[in-house]
Amino acid sequence: MIVGVPKEIKNKENRVGMVVAGVRALTQSGHKVLIQHNAGVGAGISDDDYRRAGGTIIDTAKEVFDKADMIVKVKEPLPEEYPLLRENQILYTYLHLAADERLTKALMERKIVGIAYETIQPADGTLPLLAPMSAVAGRMATQVGANYLTHDHGGKGLLLGGVTGVERANVVVIGGGVVGINSAKMAVGLGARVSILDTNVARLDYLSDIFKNDVTTLYCNSEQVERVVTQADLVIGAVLVTGAKAPKLVTREMISKMQPGGVVVDVAVDQGGCVETCRPTSHEHPTYVVDGIIHYAVPNMPGAVPRTSTYALTNVTMKYAVMIANMGWKDAVAKDPALLKGVNILNGKVAYKQVADDLGLPYEAVRI
Repeated sequence: MIVGVPKEIKNKENRVGMVVAGVRALTQSGHKVLIQHNAGVGAGISDDDYRRAGGTIIDTAKEVFDKADMIVKVKEPLPEEYPLLRENQILYTYLHLAADERLTKALMERKIVGIAYETIQPADGTLPLLAPMSAVAGRMATQVGANYLTHDHGGKGLLLGGVTGVERANVVVIGGGVVGINSAKMAVGLGARVSILDTNVARLDYLSDIFKNDVTTLYCNSEQVERVVTQADLVIGAVLVTGAKAPKLVTREMISKMQPGGVVVDVAVDQGGCVETCRPTSHEHPTYVVDGIIHYAVPNMPGAVPRTSTYALTNVTMKYAVMIANMGWKDAVAKDPALLKGVNILNGKVAYKQVADDLGLPYEAVRI
């Protein structure tokens, strides 16, 4: 199989879909890997590094897309990439379709095989290809929030952990999954007062056990959310419903009751966001202000730390990339039920039910 790795073009996105070890694994299995010129530079990987592993450097994205049977990326295609995709070509990347009807319809029209990292799910219910980026984003969310709470960034002028004799900042994390637990770890480590909300009581028990008295665990309902959000200095949105749009748990009214100079970081923005006032921003223009509250809502937060993120991501994506290349996507998904759940687009139809339901589009299950 010919596998193509184009350079990412999303704003300030410096991750790359494959590292040197992935190229070597594929070429040693008899496949050809085409990498666009300078695709790996942001992650510290040179064209020569790829060449030494057996990869072939290609000048343009169009050439990569034209020649490759499978495209391996990090982020979803942008509109300028839509025409480069062709029928039956495998697209293996993060897609986050439930929040993007335009992208979904474009992939349907191109009749590609769209396999999404974020919905590959083994029987234990985990999301192994989403987890490392969620961990990065969760840790970054606290760092970003602490940064924007400083006065020179328009915030309240608070140090997250305070100092002796001065009150600490109040951090509220909505969602106790991978993003939430990593946000909380960072906030606790910096000395903040931390509350985590979730609807899963078993998860709250787990969080309470590992954090002891360092965090307050709360059951997530509208009353609790309003109470803690209006008292928060930093709110981190860490909600995930697999493959679906994030529910709007924090309303405009709640935001308006926060003290001016507070900060909201909505990590769920790539799935539509869990804060009503949030809309996608970019690394170039990451924030805006609503009712005196600073909003940070960059969908590709891990792109700011591409070396860490690229290696963390490819540690978990390459297993399936090699499987698809070796077996073809049909045999690969027939063999691995977790990978089957990753198929979101097939034969011009939506093949993941939650995406179809959220967008009001026809659903057609994958038939092997």
